[in-house]
Amino acid sequence: MGLITGLLTFPLAPVRGVIWVAEKLDDAAQRELHDPAVLRTQLAVLNQEFEAGDITQEEFEREEERLLDRLDAVRVGPAQIDRR
Repeated sequence: MGLITGLLTFPLAPVRGVIWVAEKLDDAAQRELHDPAVLRTQLAVLNQEFEAGDITQEEFEREEERLLDRLDAVRVGPAQIDRR
């Protein structure tokens, strides 16, 4: 970046900083969303809640299916999903 470009785009520096932070937050959220260990932990917690009677069987089955679908999607990978 040249001196003139740097001076002209200097007022946009805060915007670039906010965009950078948003991208980093999105990256972290995507990693957590697609991390098999996190999904297995969520399944274990769900099972404990069901066994403790905190949730109904319908709620358990609905949430379990959602988590298992996400876990399956992580295992298959995005390339395999696109081919379906």
